[in-house]
Amino acid sequence: MPIPLIVGGLAAAAGLFGAKKAYDAHETNKRAESINNRAQYECDKAKQDAENRRAECQKSLERLGTAKLNVLNQGILPFVKSFKKIKNIELRNSAGLDELSKFNMTKEELADMQKMGSLAESLVNGSAGGVAAGALAAIGAYGAATTFGVVAGTGTAIGTLSGVAATNATLAFLGGGSLAAGGFGMAGGMAVLGGLVAGPALAIMGFVMSSKAEENLEKARANRAEAEKIVEQCRTISSTCLCIKMRCDAISAILNKLSSRLVTAVYTIDGFIARHDDGTGSADYRTFSEDEKKKLAATAALAKSVKSILDTPILTEEGKLTSKSEIIAETDYDDMD
Repeated sequence: MPIPLIVGGLAAAAGLFGAKKAYDAHETNKRAESINNRAQYECDKAKQDAENRRAECQKSLERLGTAKLNVLNQGILPFVKSFKKIKNIELRNSAGLDELSKFNMTKEELADMQKMGSLAESLVNGSAGGVAAGALAAIGAYGAATTFGVVAGTGTAIGTLSGVAATNATLAFLGGGSLAAGGFGMAGGMAVLGGLVAGPALAIMGFVMSSKAEENLEKARANRAEAEKIVEQCRTISSTCLCIKMRCDAISAILNKLSSRLVTAVYTIDGFIARHDDGTGSADYRTFSEDEKKKLAATAALAKSVKSILDTPILTEEGKLTSKSEIIAETDYDDMD
């Protein structure tokens, strides 16, 4: 066989082998790129879902904070002002009021209600600089006594209450950019919730037709494994945010309902005071009818129940839902008249 023919055959075989190798590398790179792109897509989608849940959760915390401020300002504070106009009150030993005796109102409880109501009034009326979203989230997440106690005890201006929220990693995450004035915000708090940190976006690798095709495939597989971890973390974040949102919404609905009842009850009590006015704008409890005394006791019971709800935090310092708030959310308050 002529040498040129042999050489030509070898060259053709080598060419075919080279082409096959290039094709295989190309297919391997395509597979790696597909895996990597899919991992990136799933990671980005999970992060966006978690961010959407975070935003919804923050809004629910803010709505709960608003509900707390409203019931303090429109219900609790007017109740305290009216209650203090009645002289010689004795609920515990009043005839026919035994079933309500446990709701006896102490001076300390009344003073506590007045203090929280006054602070709420300052916030709502804007005399302290208005209510920031971070402040509302903090008020929603923590008990009113705790939240206002921190402010009053440290001398911190009420308008900078957003700083309170930033002391908790969960609220730093939930508050996002709204905590910029007083805390970590999204940048400082990262994406922390329940001890989880969502990692950075996966880097899409550039692929080349080379002997590194298999290496690219292994990197893509490693990316997919990392993406699966991030997706799982984001799902946990989404689930936690949803649970917090549902708890907030349930308690907001309860507070709004009880607030309406308290406003109506206080209006009724004001009518009693006007009826028995002794000329000083006050009234003597001893002149009240038994029905009026019962309604006053029922109003005091309602006010104490509302305060108990206000004092109950939604979240622990670790950012977990509290068992006490669960009990409140599952309690039927319809029979409280």
